[in-house]
Amino acid sequence: MLLAVTSQGASLDSPVDPRFGRARYFALIDTESGKAVFHDNAQNLAATQGAGIQAAEAVVRRGAAAVLTGHVGPRAFATLRAAGIAVYTGVTGTVQEAVEQFKSGRLQLATNADVYGHWA
Repeated sequence: MLLAVTSQGASLDSPVDPRFGRARYFALIDTESGKAVFHDNAQNLAATQGAGIQAAEAVVRRGAAAVLTGHVGPRAFATLRAAGIAVYTGVTGTVQEAVEQFKSGRLQLATNADVYGHWA
């Protein structure tokens, strides 16, 4: 399974970024092989609007089956769910710890967005 984890840096030891649309990086991690690839999300860091939708579309294009993040807004959540991507919010710790929490079933599947848009 391919996970997209919001990250503040480009390593597995980086903290999970609490923001989805304006996350600094997206770590794409294959849960079977452990392979991790980090994608820069710089184009959305200063976006005046639409950062969540654009980030969600990027995650969809990259083939993720689930997103692990701190928070997600309503438009990004709707975009991810429409693509069949599971969303887990409230995720903290490092990217590696988030993956371990996911694998052990300690994360709860989000049923709605947990913030409203435009928070930086």
